[in-house]
Amino acid sequence: MLKALLQSPESTVLERITGARIVHWLNVEFPEVKQLRMDMLGTTEDGQRLVDFELMSTNDLAMPIRMAEYALVSFRRYGVFPEQFVLYVGSQKLRMKAELMSPNFQFRYKLIDIRDIDETWLLNSPFDCDNILAILSTNKDRRETIRQILEKIATLEEVKRRNSLQKLLILAGLRKLSDEIRKEVKHMPILDDIMDHDLLGPLIRQSRQEGRQEGRQEGRQEGELDILRRLLTKRFGSMPSWVAENLSKLSSAELEDLSLRILDAKTIDELFNR
Repeated sequence: MLKALLQSPESTVLERITGARIVHWLNVEFPEVKQLRMDMLGTTEDGQRLVDFELMSTNDLAMPIRMAEYALVSFRRYGVFPEQFVLYVGSQKLRMKAELMSPNFQFRYKLIDIRDIDETWLLNSPFDCDNILAILSTNKDRRETIRQILEKIATLEEVKRRNSLQKLLILAGLRKLSDEIRKEVKHMPILDDIMDHDLLGPLIRQSRQEGRQEGRQEGRQEGELDILRRLLTKRFGSMPSWVAENLSKLSSAELEDLSLRILDAKTIDELFNR
């Protein structure tokens, strides 16, 4: 009854409150919000801060809306708004905004391009996870950066060394540096140890092959497909049969594009636009 009175064409109450006459009421019932999956949400050591950390490999111009949704659902569950950060790791120039602004609404979060993180600091870190991330930085001397990362990885024990090499190669795909890493690793003392690696071994052998251009392209695509399969399994678990069928139909360029988008997709269905 109250709504009907206020929406009556003869009522002037809302016009007096808003300063404008509303001539058309939408009366929309918004559908239930889809399930949201945040990349990383955690509390700080002192337990006083809630932190939301998102990773992006592409420029999503709707990111401010997503971040606002994350802030609201976090507040609803935990009773506090999180401090929000987005780390951009894509190869293209950063074009996303870090705010939603209107005369009656203001929302901001921190947006960081990984290329703005000091490469020297990453390389000098005692932790291999920091060293590996240097492959995504500005790389003033790309070959030297790769060499230093590999030297750090070479000091690790065998299992961790293999895992770190695999992570490095996956991240290198974001900068199209896989070939350069394979070339450099051939000159490293860890070569003998990784030739039996189920991921890196075949890729290194492939880089040594000589032959027709067609054969080299086919081998490179198979290597990209193998990396993508492993990354999909790591991110989403066991893959449905339709995924393997879809992957087999993709070109090398399409496989590379899929590898970039995998960091942003929340589900495997979203990744394949199902």
